[in-house]
Amino acid sequence: MTATITDKKVLMKGNYAIANAAVLAGCQCYFGYPITPQSEIGEFMSGKMQELGRAYVSAESELAAINMTIGACSTGVKAMTSSSSCAVSLMQEGLSYATSDQLPVVLVSVMRGGPGLGNIYPSQGDYFQATRGGGNGDYKLIVLAPSTVQECADLTYKAFYLAQKYRNPTVLLADGLLGQMMEPVEFKPYPYPEIDNSQWKLSGAKGREARIIRSYAPLADNQCVYLEKLFEKYKLIEEQETQWEEIGTEDADIVLVSFGSTARNVKTATKICRQKGLKVGILRPITLFPFPTKRLKELAQSVKMFVSVEVNMGQMVQDVRLAVNGKAPVELIHKGVGVPPAPEEIVKQIEELM
Repeated sequence: MTATITDKKVLMKGNYAIANAAVLAGCQCYFGYPITPQSEIGEFMSGKMQELGRAYVSAESELAAINMTIGACSTGVKAMTSSSSCAVSLMQEGLSYATSDQLPVVLVSVMRGGPGLGNIYPSQGDYFQATRGGGNGDYKLIVLAPSTVQECADLTYKAFYLAQKYRNPTVLLADGLLGQMMEPVEFKPYPYPEIDNSQWKLSGAKGREARIIRSYAPLADNQCVYLEKLFEKYKLIEEQETQWEEIGTEDADIVLVSFGSTARNVKTATKICRQKGLKVGILRPITLFPFPTKRLKELAQSVKMFVSVEVNMGQMVQDVRLAVNGKAPVELIHKGVGVPPAPEEIVKQIEELM
């Protein structure tokens, strides 16, 4: 695999598309530790980063990888790590520190089955891990959820941009199915402006006052003020960066809510429902934080039922219920782990719910 900017579509695995896009986005440092089903990302970076004279380190652990990424980001360079599920669990402390330090860490998380070691089958069981986090304190990560291999590339670009723009760790949340499947993908040049980080990065203090990046705040009042500023930033992110896809909701009685690879089958299910005369639409969150809460609230004024379709035991459904706030019933169609429910299975369960 080689990093290529081309107007021609190429057939590529999701993991390779992510890695290729990271290189084209200007990633200068990659630190990682292999784990299925995302190991191809590190494989690609091990060759391409060295070829381009950039930094690649096969870290001794996930703990080392996230802390190396924090160190690199503090100097102002674009840096990234990638991992999966049980291994991302080991990075939670580092993500909390990176959020407090306001560092633009990019993490690619390719989900597998859990809890614990689980298995290598696809899953969406890390929705809570990404949107709630396992680190300490009050913080939020920007979370992007691709549904196609093309979006794996496009949202990798966006992950680097948003991380830099808001100085906030950003997660690209894919799953084992997207990471391993092959689809046509087109790579355009990096479409976002570069962000000026000269006012905060640690680049040597010659000719200026020294800078310190640290999360420790010894006085409670100071920490309260700092948290208020962080949450003002999160509010701004919600106002400006919430993204979703919406199909057939203008007259829908039922709206299916689904993200990632599962949404592909849900789209097919909505088409089958429409052919059967059932008024069914879909809302697909592309940003899991910020979550499209406002739009779901609006839809709840006319929609008779919402159904969350997920490959887990029911996680995003909680955010759907919070958004709808009792204005309409919210049901769950799910599968614990593995390939998403088939479109015909989804249609059957919708008919039963109706």
